[in-house]
Amino acid sequence: MAEENIIDAINQLLQESPQRKFAESVDLAINLKNLDMSQPKNRVDEGILLPHGLGKDLKIAVFAKGEVGLQAKQAGVEYVFGEEDLEELASDKARARSIANECDFFIAEVQYMAQIGKNLGAILGPRGKMPTPLPPGKNVADLINSARSSIRIRSKDKLTFHVSIGRKDMDINNLADNVETVLNRVEQSLEKGKHNIRSIYVTTTMGKSVKVM
Repeated sequence: MAEENIIDAINQLLQESPQRKFAESVDLAINLKNLDMSQPKNRVDEGILLPHGLGKDLKIAVFAKGEVGLQAKQAGVEYVFGEEDLEELASDKARARSIANECDFFIAEVQYMAQIGKNLGAILGPRGKMPTPLPPGKNVADLINSARSSIRIRSKDKLTFHVSIGRKDMDINNLADNVETVLNRVEQSLEKGKHNIRSIYVTTTMGKSVKVM
């Protein structure tokens, strides 16, 4: 898809959207076609690193202990959970759900992954927030910084799904780069690429929609 088309659509969206007292999210609405979404192989489920981030701070939680936990705290994450904390969350489902809703991204040392899957998988899994494993020796700060610019797109069993790609106060060219990055990954994940895409719109949280294709 020509970048000019994306820029034109975003520019029209920003010009025609009413001014708000806060920076609205800019989203993509992606409509698929000719796919049986009851088949898991046809569903889109991709983690994507946006070249220009989302224009806002994402809340991140890390399951780690010792030096890795300290490094995570120094990197400014919202929550660092050790083994005892994990056991408490497993027994307090209301708090676990609250944290799952509050945080955008989860990271966990590999030794915690099985326990997290067993005790919190039913909460994190449906939200698309199962932790990204932290391999031994990998710098947790690097993974945290990467997560702050990452999104996850999940179609589930629907032909239409939405994903945030930035905010209205971001540079138009940066928003366009983010859109192009997402669309390229979506096309790559589909059996027939762009031929499985019916239409794409850019939208704002409370504004109108503009067709990209």
